[in-house]
Amino acid sequence: MTITGRLTADAVVNSTKDERKVVSFSVAVNETYKPKGGKRVQTTTYYACSFWRTEKVAAFLKKGTLLEVGGRIEVRVYVSKQGEPKAGLNCHVNDFKILAWPREVEVIGKATEEPAATGANRADDTPF
Repeated sequence: MTITGRLTADAVVNSTKDERKVVSFSVAVNETYKPKGGKRVQTTTYYACSFWRTEKVAAFLKKGTLLEVGGRIEVRVYVSKQGEPKAGLNCHVNDFKILAWPREVEVIGKATEEPAATGANRADDTPF
């Protein structure tokens, strides 16, 4: 499945018990619709994402970055600390493409200022 949305926070690199590295991040997808005879409604769906191939990409995954991610979606069901049943969507990311950068993002020590609306692709700076 392919989803397109913005990062809700900077990506984080976590380690498993056997010292494998995983890049964790969350993507928000906004959708707007207008029901018949009603006023416009906006909904947001959040996907918890994990990328296992290399941790180096975390330096590029900053809050507000527009991404297209491809991977396998699964539903996670659990009970909260308050005893309430909860559910979430997880995406095990196979690949992704950066579609637009946030207005100001620091990538590997150098600041860039690119408007997010341009859809500029910074493929020449990515290490993968």
